[in-house]
Amino acid sequence: MPLKIFTSLTDIAPHEPDLTRLRYQLHCNPELAFCEAETSDLVADQLRAYGYQVHRNIAKTGLVGTLTAGEGRRTIGIRADLDALPITEANTFAHVSRNLGKMHACGHDGHTAMLLGAAKHLAQTRRFSGTVNLIFQPAEERGFDSGAKQMVAEGLFERFPCDAVFALHNHPGKPAGTFMFRSGAFMAAGDRVYIKIVGQGGHAARPHLAHDPIVAASSIVMGLQTIISRNVDPTKAAVITVGKFAGGDAPNVIPGQVELSLSVRSFDPDVRAMLKNRIIALVDSQAKSFEVDAVIDYMEGYPVVSNADEETRFAIEVARELVGSDAVNDNMEMLMGSEDFAYMLQARPGCFLRIGNGPADQGRGLHSPNYDFNDQNLTVGAAFWSRLVERYLDPDRVAA
Repeated sequence: MPLKIFTSLTDIAPHEPDLTRLRYQLHCNPELAFCEAETSDLVADQLRAYGYQVHRNIAKTGLVGTLTAGEGRRTIGIRADLDALPITEANTFAHVSRNLGKMHACGHDGHTAMLLGAAKHLAQTRRFSGTVNLIFQPAEERGFDSGAKQMVAEGLFERFPCDAVFALHNHPGKPAGTFMFRSGAFMAAGDRVYIKIVGQGGHAARPHLAHDPIVAASSIVMGLQTIISRNVDPTKAAVITVGKFAGGDAPNVIPGQVELSLSVRSFDPDVRAMLKNRIIALVDSQAKSFEVDAVIDYMEGYPVVSNADEETRFAIEVARELVGSDAVNDNMEMLMGSEDFAYMLQARPGCFLRIGNGPADQGRGLHSPNYDFNDQNLTVGAAFWSRLVERYLDPDRVAA
């Protein structure tokens, strides 16, 4: 009996120049959350040219490409994210962003190009039996009411049934072309808190006649640090970061208002609920002690990314076949970053994985104006997705 043929790196390597040009086109034309009209057009045109049925206007700018081969009834979903970030790019290479203040600083251009590369190869070879649903999702970076959440709410998996779903994200700081997995909880839940401290402004020389919101906000910032150190079980992970502290215009004026913005991360649902309660209570009590008012807008964001055991083991197996065991970490540490693919994993079993993007020094980390996706990953990523589909929809595997 002849050996089964599954996609290898050498199968995709000849397409690398085309994938690179496609990735550069995406990088040059970044679009923000729910505004990815041109990006969606480009993806739709590519999928139609490959022979996919294209379904558009899901969560505004999202789309799904479907392809069926053979007589198999199994289905698989693979997601790529489309949106960019509101960052002014600092790079000077030829494919730098042409849209001022917008940048693919998280590699979604690469994720989309990789999946399109797999789409083309799968359509040409059709070495599977079942249905592939390629999900191109908007607004991953939004932080709340995101593209994945809206696609699921609009009936994504009712319209396009998936026995399992998969997605990946590049990971600066790990060698390009290497894979990282973790079963169970992998990435943190991420909440945002917007706080206005409203006092009474006045002259800097007469602070006793004012209610200084800067002093109150400063005390709140310091008090927030004690929640992690004194309320969270030391064996459980959580983070509270104050990313914005804004207020005042002149050194001799006490302002009337200060704004704080917080990022809150956790893995355990009880810890997440406790953090919310403690933050609200602490901010409110601290504000009262300084005779100012606190207006709190607590926005619960993405849930924990939790990978299913079976699908994760399967994806690890495919990665090892493709690049070898030395290039696969099957038990990566948990990450405090958040990812809205979590909503899809709540609806269907699946796996979210990471692929190394090379060095992260010199400002080349995610969400940096100096970041760029590593094009060495285009071949590896496209080959991985192709092989994953072929192996998942292998009729012999299903029968076994």
